[in-house]
Amino acid sequence: MDKNDFFPPHDGVSLGDLAAHLGAELLDPTQSERLVRSVSPVWRAGEGDVCYILSRKHRAELETCRASAILCDEALRSAIPAHIPVLLTAKPHAAFARAGALLHPKAMQSPATVSGSGISPAAYIDPTARLEEGVTVEPMAVVGANAEIGAGTRICAGAVIGADVRIGRNCSIAAGASVICALVGNGVIIHNGARVGQDGFGFAPGPAGMLKIVQIGRVIIQDNVELGANTTVDRGAMDDTVIGEGTKIDNQVQIAHNVKIGRHCAIASGTGIAGSTKIGDGVQIGGASGVNGHITIGDGVQIAAMSGVVASIPAGARYGGIPARPMPDFLRDLAEIMTRSDERAKKRGERNG
Repeated sequence: MDKNDFFPPHDGVSLGDLAAHLGAELLDPTQSERLVRSVSPVWRAGEGDVCYILSRKHRAELETCRASAILCDEALRSAIPAHIPVLLTAKPHAAFARAGALLHPKAMQSPATVSGSGISPAAYIDPTARLEEGVTVEPMAVVGANAEIGAGTRICAGAVIGADVRIGRNCSIAAGASVICALVGNGVIIHNGARVGQDGFGFAPGPAGMLKIVQIGRVIIQDNVELGANTTVDRGAMDDTVIGEGTKIDNQVQIAHNVKIGRHCAIASGTGIAGSTKIGDGVQIGGASGVNGHITIGDGVQIAAMSGVVASIPAGARYGGIPARPMPDFLRDLAEIMTRSDERAKKRGERNG
């Protein structure tokens, strides 16, 4: 990759310091003063880069690797060429994430639109809003009446923070995002164009058409949540919509009113979650899935991509398909469908032969 002006390399961290930071073991202590400056995939890693490997199926990529260090576990230790210093760790993926955060701290937040800090004269801050020292508000951003924003938070260009909204410390609200009717914790990242706190989809059919049902709840976003670009989180109808601590939500996800999402969940792009559904802690939902309303997804559930969840799922289960069902059932049904399809294709070939 060409020189990256968006996220330039670090000035340098020694392998000894990096190993201590990650809790990893540097197998060759004589390399402890060697510097790493950036992260890289294995196949193109060069001097100054650190990379990681998780599986032997990627061993071929090591042939072109010239990294200054590679993270791996004990099972792959023998596969690493002698010229690459090894940082041994039981969890190389997590260690690589921590290494990336150390070497590229700017990339851990939404990039600033303009340089500098403080309140831009081109922003509008309502006189009743309360901003702690150290808040940055970029040009064309709006902060509404009685809003509160904590120290270290950056409101990027064109973002809108509604009246009475509270945003904690060290948050990043990216360009063009809007946050209304919401209470936001510390360390939250809301990416470009995300919409938080707008009306839920509530209507009652009547003889003259659809009657709008008032949506008077809030959105509660706990600490260290991340919302992807163009994701939408509707406020509750009469209760709150809640996103639990540490949950990570991809781009273009729809979360409807009154949904309760637990702690440390991962929800991939294109997923839609209908109203009043409760999702437990540690749930993982694959991309483009649909989740029915008024159901419960238990703790630790894994849902395969492009699944349609129509009923509650017990804790710890793995589901997939449309309608979503236990993974062994889904895979068995899929295998049967493929077998029948192959048989029909074979018969057509025999008739045409």
